[in-house]
Amino acid sequence: MTEEELNSYRLTSLEEPSDEMLAAIMKEAAEDARKRSEEATRKFFAELNREAQKIIDERNKIKNLP
Repeated sequence: MTEEELNSYRLTSLEEPSDEMLAAIMKEAAEDARKRSEEATRKFFAELNREAQKIIDERNKIKNLP
């Protein structure tokens, strides 16, 4: 199946996808979901690290007070 055929297909109640087309659609959807999940995880942990560093910096300021 060509990329053009896959991109031209629209899920409607009038036309059933072939097994090959459905497999290609599901594969593309799974890849997209995996990429989005990886990006969300990366952003989450980057933010978590920033917040943890803020807490560490604040604690160090308090420890160094006279």
